[in-house]
Amino acid sequence: MDHSSEHGPASGPTLLPADSVGVGEAVRLLREGKLVAVPTETVYGLAARADRDESVAAIYRTKGRPSFNPLIVHVADLPSARRLAEFDDRALRLAERFWPGALTLVLPLRPGAPIAPAVTAGLPTVALRCPAHPVMRAVIGKAGLPLAAPSANRSGGVSPTSAAHVAASLGANVDAVIDGGVCEAGLESTIVALRDGGRWQILRPGPVTEARISEVLGCASDAVTSQAIEAPGQLASHYAPGKPVRLGAVTAEADEFHIGFGSVAGDATLSASGDLTEAASRLYALLHEGAASPRPRIAVAPVPEEGIGAAINDRLRRAAS
Repeated sequence: MDHSSEHGPASGPTLLPADSVGVGEAVRLLREGKLVAVPTETVYGLAARADRDESVAAIYRTKGRPSFNPLIVHVADLPSARRLAEFDDRALRLAERFWPGALTLVLPLRPGAPIAPAVTAGLPTVALRCPAHPVMRAVIGKAGLPLAAPSANRSGGVSPTSAAHVAASLGANVDAVIDGGVCEAGLESTIVALRDGGRWQILRPGPVTEARISEVLGCASDAVTSQAIEAPGQLASHYAPGKPVRLGAVTAEADEFHIGFGSVAGDATLSASGDLTEAASRLYALLHEGAASPRPRIAVAPVPEEGIGAAINDRLRRAAS
């Protein structure tokens, strides 16, 4: 690859194949402190090495993200995670049950851990996840570094579930994108904070439901009462498609792009069969479609609050705020 193509053409980032060549090039760029968008099983992540302030600053700059919003650190495995954070018995049980996978744990930062202060936004905790996607796992493993990787889009916008979404949102501000196709879960990870006294909270709902976590920990979660920003996705206005969004819409007005679900067909549907897992995987793609529509507003059919529906509705409420 010649030097001029390393940073991508002015119109957008370099697209890398999701193979050993693409992974090798991505690792080279990451080690140099560059930004690379990488597919995970949830959404595309904007990865940078988590041990350098300047690399982390580049994430904030590219996303236009408030610097008080912490970043998730992606690790290769549990031993790597334990070098960065303090794991109690509960954290170990959750990691052993749900990693690799779509669960992020907010845990006390280990003294001297090689994590740039900008990653934790000055908090005494760090958000850690061990991803399941083979491409992201290959990148982390070969890089030999923990990687900070928020969703690869402008802050507050709709999260990207394809390489095209990344390119449209970030353009040439990201050095490269590994094109791994469409993300399977399509919804960011569940974030859990473990508190003193056996208490715990879900800071962001996601693919791993509250019921499944309760089963492992043996007790129900606390209600989320903290107004502090401890983890990504807690800002009230988030996942916004850039136009007004109306929820619970069984029918649409003439100026609305209608996202359907189940028996409500809409202009496009999250799931005609009412399958919540399919709806989660299609949510951001349809919000992108609605944003690109000539109609000035978006309406979304009712989605049940059960299971992963709670996470879907969480994102929709933030998109509409």
